Amino acid sequence: MGILNLLVLVLVMSFIHGSQSTILTITNHCPFTIWPAILTGSGPAASSTGFELAPQASTDVTAQPSWSGRVWARTKCSNSGQFSCKTGDCGSNQISCNGKGGAPPATLIEYTLAGSENKDFYDVSLVDGFNLPVKVVPSGNGCPSTSCPVDINAACPNDLALMDGGAKIGCKSACLAFGTPQLCCSGAFATPDVCKPSNYSQIFKSKCPQAYSYAYDDKSSTFTCPNGGNYQITFCP
Repeated sequence: MGILNLLVLVLVMSFIHGSQSTILTITNHCPFTIWPAILTGSGPAASSTGFELAPQASTDVTAQPSWSGRVWARTKCSNSGQFSCKTGDCGSNQISCNGKGGAPPATLIEYTLAGSENKDFYDVSLVDGFNLPVKVVPSGNGCPSTSCPVDINAACPNDLALMDGGAKIGCKSACLAFGTPQLCCSGAFATPDVCKPSNYSQIFKSKCPQAYSYAYDDKSSTFTCPNGGNYQITFCP
């Protein structure tokens, strides 16, 4: 098949499916620099895997239809010999994560674009813990926003806290901190009928009721929007 015919076929199939690329506008309202990161789980790779973002700055990331992935922010990063961060580090030794995920605890924004019924599915997840507040606002009319807008670090129990110089810079999930099947919803606890919210996950849920607080928190934490819109992701909203 010639290149021209192939391009026409791709355009026709995109029109039939009705899906469009999505722009994720990532904004930093924190009073310090952050390093957003993007991991593609499936579908074509997003246009960036990580970058530096100064206070009040914004950067656009483009994701294609059928993209599934996550966005998070790294904090307290330095480049003394090799690049590394104290929260959310992806272990690439570079500002770009290059396909590597972030080390918990980190606040996650998760997406599946143009999924079932050509809808986008998105959520804020604290299943891997928390490092920064965030808010997600879709551009589509009537599409719900979701957020974890408060600083959970301040209320984090000491046995979950990630410390740096005497300051709490992250809050681990109970699964990460203790690793038991009951807290991780694994083994004999790997179904929603058996794995229930813990006292620890309820701390997260009380602060951020829209966010995933543990593995089976779907009903109150997953949101949908017809594909074709864009999303504003604001850290420290």
